[in-house]
Amino acid sequence: MTVAARTLRVRENVMTTKQEEIREKALKDLQQFQVLMLDGHFDFGNGYHGRLYLNPHRLFRYPSTIWRFAQDLIDVLPASVLDQTEVVAGPATGGALLAHTVAGLLDSRRPITRTPTMFAPFVVDAYRGPGLSRFYRQQIAGKNVLLVDDVRNTGQTLARCATIVRSAGGNVIATAELYDRLEATSDAGAPNFALAEYKAPENYPADRCPLCKAGVAITTF
Repeated sequence: MTVAARTLRVRENVMTTKQEEIREKALKDLQQFQVLMLDGHFDFGNGYHGRLYLNPHRLFRYPSTIWRFAQDLIDVLPASVLDQTEVVAGPATGGALLAHTVAGLLDSRRPITRTPTMFAPFVVDAYRGPGLSRFYRQQIAGKNVLLVDDVRNTGQTLARCATIVRSAGGNVIATAELYDRLEATSDAGAPNFALAEYKAPENYPADRCPLCKAGVAITTF
């Protein structure tokens, strides 16, 4: 092995170790800030119920908190994804706030002469799912898009957003989230990256939820 090859391997190992440390700390921080809510009965709004929920209200109430987590998310994304990203898009509300923050932070790390990173928010309808306005559909045509969200449960939201981006002529280069429950059943057709991962208790289709059958009230906050 050449000196250059050994140096590259050392750098890759250091980067991998750093990313693992960032992910481990992020998971602890999510619990410390009570963003991860445990042992409840949550309606995720996508046809599924479960016992664990990432509370976006606690995550986004202080802008400085989401800035810190967004910085960490950027740090665990591959350099190739960061370099290609022209648009950062996310579903309302949490994903859109995160996307807006990530887009701004990406530009703060890039040369000022580079074209600014664009932001595109999806509006989420309880019945029709995510949608993108005509203005943003025109803006993302021909662009490389990074899709982000605060949490990935079944993966359906990110998958639907990816479909909308492609139908508008955009190219989804990756999806990313702050927290992955490791239970995705839908594929967005692009590499996915998570800041923190945690194997959550099983999710249930709403019409077959044992918590509902047991009379456990939906957790509100």
